[in-house]
Amino acid sequence: MSEFDCPDPLRKALLDDLDQGFAELYGAYRGLVFSAALRLSGRWADAEDLTAEAFLRAYRALAGYDPGRIAELRPRAWLMTILMNIWRNCARTKSRKPPPDLREEPIEEIDPGQDVEGTAVRHETGQELAEMLGLLPEEQRAAVVLRHVVDLPVSEIATVMKIPQGTVKSHVSRGLKRLRALGGAR
Repeated sequence: MSEFDCPDPLRKALLDDLDQGFAELYGAYRGLVFSAALRLSGRWADAEDLTAEAFLRAYRALAGYDPGRIAELRPRAWLMTILMNIWRNCARTKSRKPPPDLREEPIEEIDPGQDVEGTAVRHETGQELAEMLGLLPEEQRAAVVLRHVVDLPVSEIATVMKIPQGTVKSHVSRGLKRLRALGGAR
């Protein structure tokens, strides 16, 4: 093995051919990144934008990385760090702008082949969870999403959020407690 041989197939693919390896990275993590983005932002369109921007920035970053850095990459935590940074920047920017006119929201079309009742229940449950997550303080929301949606271990969440592990545990615990209280109040 040379100094940059990598037993992880995804990192090896990135080292062998960046474009093909990135396609594999995207395929492996797009659902996870989108799910986290949706729970963080609370809106489908925002989650799509966050996901696209995260992968665009990831590709640009990889193009500038040396092989040693790619070989050491922890893709899931790395992508979540990128997503969190974009989300925080977007939240900061939105806080400075007036809220959008909701009359401009596109109407969601229903697929006639879908179970309408099941779709409605899933939509309502997802919307309710998004609303409750939106009521959490930013740090608690991020910690809960990274732990229970993305399923990152506490050590990786601490790396992504740039805070101590004990603080991550506290944010997750307090966030879950508040979600339970919000769920019980409905």
